[in-house]
Amino acid sequence: MPDSSRAILIETRDLRRSFDGGRVEALRGVNLTIFEGEAIAVAGPSGCGKSTFLQMLGALDEPTQGHVFFRGQSLGAIRDHSLFRARTIGFIFQSFHLLPTLSALENVQMPMVEMAWTPKKRRARAVELLNAVGLGERVSHRPRELSGGERQRVAIARSLANGPKLLLADEPTGNLDSFNAAQIIDLLLQIHREQSMTMVIVTHDLALAGRTNRIVRMLDGQIVTDPSVVAGIGDPGLRTREI
Repeated sequence: MPDSSRAILIETRDLRRSFDGGRVEALRGVNLTIFEGEAIAVAGPSGCGKSTFLQMLGALDEPTQGHVFFRGQSLGAIRDHSLFRARTIGFIFQSFHLLPTLSALENVQMPMVEMAWTPKKRRARAVELLNAVGLGERVSHRPRELSGGERQRVAIARSLANGPKLLLADEPTGNLDSFNAAQIIDLLLQIHREQSMTMVIVTHDLALAGRTNRIVRMLDGQIVTDPSVVAGIGDPGLRTREI
């Protein structure tokens, strides 16, 4: 169960998102409270709305109905979502989304463009982050010269460049073999512990989900509480940590 003594970081109220003129309902009234410093896994079958929900939390998309509140302020009232994301949110994607013509060092510096930092400070910050994820000797390598696990480490370093209050990860181990996936899980949870960062991870990976503070299960655009309802995500040992 979440620690309600902590401050609320983000809250959704009756969150709905539809497409194709309302014929496709990706989210159907999602209500969720996330507290400062939590690490949450959002689990469920493909097409249940997990990634759409993550995009709403990160202000990458806007709801058809309902609200997302960040520290009590509705995201709908924020005029510049790009600036909000640049200063507040870190993103990790399944497909890495690294720019192929840039080195690891340059990719990590990309989110810092919105920050009022000198080039020297941006470079030093990028080097620090790449060292932190174990790639201090690969800073000049381009994505094609890196393994899948190394590319995801660069993506993680990039997601931390702006010192985010909220880290959002969409299937961060989805394109990795079991060895690299285990290393990425350890790295993400180490970052969470060391920085007390709030983290929301969309995942099919039970090894990853089972190590978070709380598992939120989704089905057909809604949050469900019965683990047996969600196909493939039914580990009884995790039930005490569900909402």
